Parts: sequence; C-alpha cells; structure tokens
Amino acid sequence: MKTQIPNWLIILGGCGQIFTALIYPYIRHRVFDWYNDVKQLKPLNQEIAKTYGRYIQGLNFSFGLIAILIPTDLKNGTHLALAITGLIAAYWVAKVITQIAYYPMYQIPQKVIFKIGSYFMNFLFTLFAVVYTWLAISNLFKIISS
Repeated sequence: MKTQIPNWLIILGGCGQIFTALIYPYIRHRVFDWYNDVKQLKPLNQEIAKTYGRYIQGLNFSFGLIAILIPTDLKNGTHLALAITGLIAAYWVAKVITQIAYYPMYQIPQKVIFKIGSYFMNFLFTLFAVVYTWLAISNLFKIISS
C-alpha cells in the first residue's frame, strides 16, 4: 500500500479525540440530562454507569495522546502498530455503528447549538473511524509485504 497517512491528520484526529473526552461531561449533563437519569438506577448500577462513562472518557483521551505524541509509530508497520491502530479502529467503527443504529438523533434537544454539535460530533467519530481503519490497513499491508 503506497498511500502514506500524513502525521498532521493523525495529530488532528488525536486533538479531536481529546476534545471528545473533555466535552463528554458537558454533553452528558447539558444535552442528555444523564445524571438525573442515572439517579433513577439502583446504587450499584449508578456506579457501573459512571464507571463506564469514565472508561469512555479515559479511552478517548488516551487514544488522543497516543496519536499526538507518536503519530509516526502508529504507521510504522510493526505488529504493535497494527494492534494499537486495529484496536482504536474497532473502537471508533463500533461507535459509529452504534451511533447510527441505536442513538436516534430526534432525542437531541432541538436547540441550534445541540443540532450543530451532533453533526460535528458525528463527523469527528467518522473521521476517527476512517483514519484508524486506514492506519490499521496500511500497517497490515506493510506487515504482509515485509
């Protein structure tokens, strides 16, 4: 595979992933009223929901840091590069599929800022899925051809 993914695109994706991690609490609180919904769960289920929310935030932030700090290593064709980019690609592809299949947009509050935000976030999720899938496939071809 001759196409080379530019570092700026990987770094841009990393910045976007960190942005999603930082904006995540705002979206849960202001857009989805998530905290009030979670309060209706049993205490253990509340903690489980909060823990998974933190996992999501932590993964998004960590994936972003990896992309910003070592973009060249993510495309060097090693088995580790394939494993990491494959993992991140699967994460974002699953997010995009879940977003389309299970999160109908009509539940987003109808304020203009939230509508624009939902399109922007969906764009980011798709960008992450495309960039990391491209990286994983590129790494796979480098491994096969070596």
